[in-house]
Amino acid sequence: MTTKGVKKYAVIDIETTGGMAKRDKITEIAIVVTDGYEILNQYSTLINPERSIPHEITRITGITDEMVQNAPRFYEVAREIVLLTEGAIFVAHNVNFDYNFIRYEFERLGYTYSRKQLCTVKLSRKAFPGLTSYSLGNLIRHFGIAVNARHRALDDALAACYLLHQVTGKEQIGQINVLINRGIRENKLPEAIHMERLHQLPEVTGVYYFYDQYGTIIYVGKSINIRSRILQHFGQVNAKQEKLMRQVFDLDFTVTGSELIALLLESEEIKIHMPEINKAQKKKEYPYVVSYSTDAEGYLVFHLEDAEKKKHKGQILSYHTSASSVRSVLGYMREVYLLCEEKIDGGAIRKCIYHQMGECYGACAGIEDPEVYNERADQARQHLTKVFDSDFVLFTEGRTPDEQGLVWVENQQYYGYGYFDNNMGNMNLAQMKACIEPRLSTPEANAIIQHFLKGGKYLKYLPFESDNLED
Repeated sequence: MTTKGVKKYAVIDIETTGGMAKRDKITEIAIVVTDGYEILNQYSTLINPERSIPHEITRITGITDEMVQNAPRFYEVAREIVLLTEGAIFVAHNVNFDYNFIRYEFERLGYTYSRKQLCTVKLSRKAFPGLTSYSLGNLIRHFGIAVNARHRALDDALAACYLLHQVTGKEQIGQINVLINRGIRENKLPEAIHMERLHQLPEVTGVYYFYDQYGTIIYVGKSINIRSRILQHFGQVNAKQEKLMRQVFDLDFTVTGSELIALLLESEEIKIHMPEINKAQKKKEYPYVVSYSTDAEGYLVFHLEDAEKKKHKGQILSYHTSASSVRSVLGYMREVYLLCEEKIDGGAIRKCIYHQMGECYGACAGIEDPEVYNERADQARQHLTKVFDSDFVLFTEGRTPDEQGLVWVENQQYYGYGYFDNNMGNMNLAQMKACIEPRLSTPEANAIIQHFLKGGKYLKYLPFESDNLED
């Protein structure tokens, strides 16, 4: 007997050297294959993590360095894992943990591992409401599941398999399908988008696009997991999401590999296409701008403005999160470049008091020639556009394990991004720049890079002088 709409489940448990999939490694894996009613196959093996197992992990699992010394490495069992789980729903207790570890192990091998997932924690909450805890240990005690070795992969996988059988045995297949499909009701999907297509989306970092029936982009987003994020869109039921989904006719995506590059591309695409749904988000993040114009007397004037104005007083220089941030920037520029207070529109009409103090040369009184004044004002304008102290390139994750991303900053502002093959060896600056595709440079893009610099969210920082770009 097989579960309606599902051929098989692969119930999986792993033990690891720690809790971070990108840093730690698998020490043991078990796979129990079932049709939802009977166990069809089972497999387990220790795995050599090629590193020392922390003492605390050994205390919990009982797995020692000596036990895994002669065990196969992950690449030696990878084919077996693929075959056992192919065409199956990936099931685990707290599935994100096990699934992400296995996915990252395959990613290190240059293989894309992708499966539909089912979490027995969430399934148990729906099927057995009212329990004090849904940890695997508590469920084992509640159901009296026979377990010989807790925190060993096979026993824990068999326990999770028992929980799955309890649900399928009660013919609660609908609950299972709801969880597999992340709460998405297939009859509510747009006509051109079916459930299987959503499950086939890649689980990688990038930018995704929603189109209406006329091929117009109506939404641009970024995510470190494109499939998961798009499934969230279709699974959410609030009014805003329902309105968005009703307009969606098609979707597409671009893989970037790097979160930084994804943010830069998302910002650029929103700037170019201006989808209606994205405008509100931009307003929330950067509600104020600094712009500049030339007044009737010929003096360069700086303005504090609302970012969402359809028509600004001048050309936008930079975006800011608060009005106080703008006033701070304008105050600093006035002080450093001896600008006139009346030529800085900070949201309130002010008379310049700095001329009498010797910190303004009289633009407010028409004493200083506009051409002379504008030389300093233009230096201030360039100061705003050149937001970095030096030129540099940031190295990021690539779209595959064999490449790295490059984010290029030249003339103290964002220039573009690109990728290079790790097998190309050491490259000079000119060769690196040849990999860069010039992109739209905006104040928002510079702000994104600044944020990543502060957080250290990059693989390598390499400063350079423009004169050194020659071969």
